[in-house]
Amino acid sequence: MHKDLFLGIIYLLGSLAFIVGLKRLSSPKTARTGNLVAAAGMLLAIIGTIVLHEKDGQPIGNIVFILAAMAVGTGIGWYMAIRVKMTKMPEMVSFFNGMGGACAAVISIVEFNTHPHSETGFLVVVFAGLMIGSVSFSGSLIAYAKLAEKIKDIFVSWLQIMNLFIVAGIIALIVVGVMKPEMLGHSIIWIIFGVSLVYGVLFVLPIGGADMPVVISLLNSFTGVAAALGGFLYGNEVMLTGGILVGSAGTILTVDMCRAMNRPLSNVLIGAFGGGKGGAAQGSDGDQVVKEISITDAAILCRYAQKVSIIPGYGLAVAQAQHVCHEFEKILEEKGVTVNFPIHPVAGRMPGHMNVLLAEADVPYPKLIEMDDANPQMPNTDVVLVLGANDVVNPAAENDPSSPIYGMPIIQAEKAKNVIVIKRSMSKGYAGIQNQLFFRKNTRMLFGDAKDALEKLIAAVKDM
Repeated sequence: MHKDLFLGIIYLLGSLAFIVGLKRLSSPKTARTGNLVAAAGMLLAIIGTIVLHEKDGQPIGNIVFILAAMAVGTGIGWYMAIRVKMTKMPEMVSFFNGMGGACAAVISIVEFNTHPHSETGFLVVVFAGLMIGSVSFSGSLIAYAKLAEKIKDIFVSWLQIMNLFIVAGIIALIVVGVMKPEMLGHSIIWIIFGVSLVYGVLFVLPIGGADMPVVISLLNSFTGVAAALGGFLYGNEVMLTGGILVGSAGTILTVDMCRAMNRPLSNVLIGAFGGGKGGAAQGSDGDQVVKEISITDAAILCRYAQKVSIIPGYGLAVAQAQHVCHEFEKILEEKGVTVNFPIHPVAGRMPGHMNVLLAEADVPYPKLIEMDDANPQMPNTDVVLVLGANDVVNPAAENDPSSPIYGMPIIQAEKAKNVIVIKRSMSKGYAGIQNQLFFRKNTRMLFGDAKDALEKLIAAVKDM
């Protein structure tokens, strides 16, 4: 009895650590400690379970195997985390999220095989956890492959209709498994598992590249819900709390990101954006003229400006230029220039990608400003430096109703006095359309690798 009470207190402390950790994740300045607090809560819950949990008066067995599995998993996770490049961070997040979904699915399979003739409520939770976990697992692996550009977007008109039939089929199988478990016996769990895996693959395949941050967030919420269902199965409060927090946070983030793109979630899920469609907005550049700028002239503009805004995008991560970018910012600050970094909510390939990228380079947190705070400042900004960003600064979102990104809130870089775009070429962004910003009268293109261009700008500013 005393053990149960003590374990309950440990689970309560673990749950509180999750809540505090999640709260601290709301700010880049406190996100690191938030991760550590939540991790400490999980470690406390794991140790408490191993040492104090009992079933029918018997402690947990196979401790050696449990610790060995934990050691292997910890080693793999640690190795992947220290080796991953910032450009590959979205892929790693997708992979880890998929592993969480797989774990939830395995829990459901084990529990069904252990208690195949349980109450209706128990079976509903088992099958729901199996379905959601399996979809999260296979869907996350497809998202990983698409982010790594190993799989291309697949747009087939009948695919979405097939997906609806598959979902209906899974629900029908769950109803049969709950109401008539003897009809298919133990095979029902494997049928639902297999069909759910197929649905996870077909669910993510048609979704366009520009929508992958939303998909990652959505799949993350699926994993959280599946983990919460596992908490119901085991009557484990800390597992339930953690799953609910992940599921609800992922859902809120998904909705917020859709709002930032001014698109309903249903539109994201039918793969209507970012994968090669785009209609009239994809047309040729016509007679539009691009004006280039030299390193020296760009350096002069930045050096003698009062205020410079640097807008980062995925191209900054590709060039691994975050540290050089921070050095450029410091050089300008030393010359008396005010510098900030406007961040678009869906810049990069996962939620918060640019925040993590710049935090890695030790850019001060107060310099990272949200889109809604940055836009009113644009008319008073002397120079906007666009580094690897594309669709998130494209004026077509505001003035071209035929554009697939029309209505999406953007960082209004065009309103600045001068715009310098550092880019390798005139290639299009994820949405597959040309960026109207490139042809504005106040825009100059500085072609080349972002890291190399910044290094040359730093040298030029130092010589002034």
